[in-house]
Amino acid sequence: MIFETHAHYDDERFDRDRVELLGILRSRGISPVINVGASMASTRSTLALAREYDFIYAAVGVHPSETGELTEDDMRELLSYADEPKVAAIGEIGLDYYWDKEPEVQKRQQEWFVRQLDIAEKVNLPVIIHSRDAAEDTLDIMRKASARGIKGVIHCFSYSPEIAEEYIKLGYYIGVGGVVTFKNGKKLKETVQRVPFERILLETDSPYLAPEPFRGSRNDSMYLPYVVHEIARLLEITEDEVIKQTDANARALFTKVNIR
Repeated sequence: MIFETHAHYDDERFDRDRVELLGILRSRGISPVINVGASMASTRSTLALAREYDFIYAAVGVHPSETGELTEDDMRELLSYADEPKVAAIGEIGLDYYWDKEPEVQKRQQEWFVRQLDIAEKVNLPVIIHSRDAAEDTLDIMRKASARGIKGVIHCFSYSPEIAEEYIKLGYYIGVGGVVTFKNGKKLKETVQRVPFERILLETDSPYLAPEPFRGSRNDSMYLPYVVHEIARLLEITEDEVIKQTDANARALFTKVNIR
C-alpha cells in the first residue's frame, strides 16, 4: 500500500464524486491518507472526513494565504482538535510570498506560522510546512523549530537540493509529488537523488499538481504510482522498494497513524 501524506479531498473539485473515489482508494493500493487542512473551514471538513473513513487521518492548520482573518480563538480551536486520535499533524502551515509581497502581510504570515508551531510543540505533533518564494525566512523559522524538537515535512518541496540538505540536517523530511515527473522538474529530481532516501515522503497535493502524463488535470492519489515510478528510476531501485521505504518514512514521522 502507498502512504499518501498530503491530499485535500475536502476540496470542492471532489464534490461530484468524493464518495465514489474514496470508496475505491484502498482497493487501488492507496492507504493510509493524510487529508490536510488549509483554513479553519477546511480543517473542520478535513476532520469530518477523518472521522468518517478509517484510513483517512487529518492534519489541522491554516495555510499562510488564509491567515488574514485568524484570531486567538482559532488557535484555541486548533489546539482542541489535537487530542483527537485521527489528528496526525499540524498543517499545512508556513509562508507564501508568491502573491503576498507586502512586508506587513509577510510579517503577519510569520506570526501565525510561529503560533501554529507553538501548538505543534505543545501537543507533540509533527508539522506539514508550505513554503513558496520564502526560502530564507522559512528555513530560519524551521531552524528554531528544530531546536525546540518540532518534527515535520517540507511539503511540495520546490527549492534547491542544497536547501533540501539543510532541512535534512535539521531532521526534516522532503515531500515529493507529481512535480518530480515534470520535464522542468530538474531541481526536484536532483533533490531526490541527493537527499537520504529515508527522508522522502510521497504526496499528491490533490487536486493539484497531477503528474505527467496527466499534468493540468485534477489530481488524486491513484496517480501516485507515476511518482513512485519516477523515484525508482532516479534512484535505480524497484518500485516496491520505493513504496516500502516511503511507507516506513511516513510512519516514523506520523506516529499516530496506526492503520494499513
